[in-house]
Amino acid sequence: MSAPEAVSLCEKPSERPSNVGESSQEATSSRDGRDAEYTWRRALLIACRLTVALVLLHLVFSTGCITNVFSRYGRPASWADGNQRDDLYLLGTGKADITGPVVEINMMGYADMKQVGSGLRQRLFARAFIVGNIERHDDRFVYIVLDAQSGDTAVRYGILEELAALGPEYAVYGYRTIVDGTVLAIQRAHESLVPGHLGAGKISVKGASINRSLFSYLANPEDDRRRYNISAEDDGSVDRDLTLLNFQRASDNKSIGVLTWFPTHGTSMLGNNTLITGDNKGVAAYLFEKSVRTDPRTADNFVAGFSQANVGDVSPNVLGAWCEDGSGERCKFKDSTCSNGRSQHCHARGPYFTEKDNGAKSCFEIGRRQFNAAKMLFDEMNLGRSLTRVRGLWVKSFHNFHDMSDFHFVLPNGSAHGSNASNTSPVWKLVSSFPKKPQKEQVMCQNPKPILLDVGEVSKPYAWTPNIVDIQAFRVGQFIITVSPGEATTMAGRRWKEAVKGAAKVLFKEEPGALEPMVVLGGPANSYTHYITTQEEYSIQRYEGASTLYGPHTLAAYIDRTIHFLPYLSANHDTQSPAQETGPLPPNNSNTSLNFISGVVLDAAPIFRHFGDVKTDVRTSYLHGTTVNATFVGANPRNDLRLERTYAAVERFNGKNEGELPSEDEWKPFRDDSDWSLIFEWKRTSTILGTSEVTITWDMAGDDEEVPAGVYRLRYFGNAKGLGGKIVEFEGTSGSFVVLA
Repeated sequence: MSAPEAVSLCEKPSERPSNVGESSQEATSSRDGRDAEYTWRRALLIACRLTVALVLLHLVFSTGCITNVFSRYGRPASWADGNQRDDLYLLGTGKADITGPVVEINMMGYADMKQVGSGLRQRLFARAFIVGNIERHDDRFVYIVLDAQSGDTAVRYGILEELAALGPEYAVYGYRTIVDGTVLAIQRAHESLVPGHLGAGKISVKGASINRSLFSYLANPEDDRRRYNISAEDDGSVDRDLTLLNFQRASDNKSIGVLTWFPTHGTSMLGNNTLITGDNKGVAAYLFEKSVRTDPRTADNFVAGFSQANVGDVSPNVLGAWCEDGSGERCKFKDSTCSNGRSQHCHARGPYFTEKDNGAKSCFEIGRRQFNAAKMLFDEMNLGRSLTRVRGLWVKSFHNFHDMSDFHFVLPNGSAHGSNASNTSPVWKLVSSFPKKPQKEQVMCQNPKPILLDVGEVSKPYAWTPNIVDIQAFRVGQFIITVSPGEATTMAGRRWKEAVKGAAKVLFKEEPGALEPMVVLGGPANSYTHYITTQEEYSIQRYEGASTLYGPHTLAAYIDRTIHFLPYLSANHDTQSPAQETGPLPPNNSNTSLNFISGVVLDAAPIFRHFGDVKTDVRTSYLHGTTVNATFVGANPRNDLRLERTYAAVERFNGKNEGELPSEDEWKPFRDDSDWSLIFEWKRTSTILGTSEVTITWDMAGDDEEVPAGVYRLRYFGNAKGLGGKIVEFEGTSGSFVVLA
């Protein structure tokens, strides 16, 4: 083993600290340079969804809050001797709507300017999970899973500011739609706080992921890969384990929520999709929450969070990448190009790629596979099987902002750089000089990456990419959550997690009742730092390596900083460690970023028509499993986001005398726009006149629950903006129709 050497982020450290084995990744992500409105729009309105963990640093709770918990539920009987149990925590869960504008907004997931929102397939939500020490008021954290592409610095700032404004009891947790919805989710979680237990378990998820950059993965050392090559069916190129944390109320042992970690990209919905969804992670959460609504083992308002993990090179399109150029060939293994040498015709295929539905059926199936595994594990854990009880009095966390732009650190085992090959295309050379020609040091730092845009050194009108990133981790008992700002690849995540686990074993071994650490990786969170690869994968310079911002030793830097701050998670850090370092604060560009999105000017109904009038009505009857739709005179849904409400609904007639004219109170809600099977689409029919129409579609074949025979109707709820700017609410109702058995 070579002696330790001082290295910079772009020099050549090993990614494995000698005393902790391999390591796994954890950091936070930030997209600077957006104003408040554009921040949440771009973060929220996406064709594909990467479930985001937005994790907030614990602060101080008021004494009154703790007192209220015990006054409601009483001090646990097991404390009769005055001693706190080492497996009892303060737990809370909450959920709130964060659906932003669903039309006339460019989607972010595929970075395609032609992909503009035209409606809603499924509402987006923030799901909050609070874990606290039941005695120590200042030991608490909240983990939030957002139906959004990634975390954002401005959103994080906004949430902390709003929580502080709520009053002192919310100062512990600490743009507009995401911020407000997330704050509401935290508020609901806070109001649900109860003493409870945490149980952890793992299960393998079959058929929900493949490695989309296998050529890069194979650049990792064979010995590393062999450790995960389980069988001929599982070559270890992706992590198939789903980790589940069950939040269980102590008073009656009912579950109030589950939080899971499993890596697969939210790219089941394709680039031609223009309907807002939570993608496969949103489907999984939706299915889990619906499945336990009448389950006696779960509490009311149960919340299921499906968080990302080391997702960087993991795709839900499990049939692989194929050339859609008529050749019927697979894309080239090395660079994902087709016979013409370009990648434009190379497209990944989900399990139902033959369906002409923009990926919807494949999306639902990948979500269903995650849900099935999680539900199976949940059921096993409730029987006392596949369960590890989280134990230990400690609820700890650390958070630090770290400047990656000029970082020097010490690691052992200096290793050689990868290939010096570069892209010599004259087009790349021309583009790479705009807006700033990279300096020699930057070129050397990023080698072997050919620099297209030197975004790291551009700060006008604000930083194009984050240099200041979040370093963060949480601990409850033996369970450790490493928080990553970027998308770590499969092997990068493994190395990061193993480094944290190895260091934690050494650091915590003298604690009373010390247990084997369990480590998960969550993200991308907080600020968005794009990708995190191993040094070997970086040398290949496929998409993930090319999108790793801080050079070939980015992973080593994240590991170094995480291990550096790990003592703050120890049981005795309050007395033996210095105060936590804050680090340089990242900029909050919510008030300075540029916005090119115009507002709604005017809505108008066609002559002789009114808003909500039916243009194309339903038929009188439908066979079970067919599709029902109706079109209405519409208005721009950006006038009112209808948070915690709905744009569309299916109502079922519950009256007994079908021969009589039904009264309104006999129609009961059956589906709304949070349901996968109900689709809301908006189309502008005249830009000059301001007219538009809305189509509501009920896909009974895609309904996850049995649809009983009966009488139904479709409803449309809209808001129209007049000449004076006043917004008026209206409704539309289709004719009634019969669903036959």
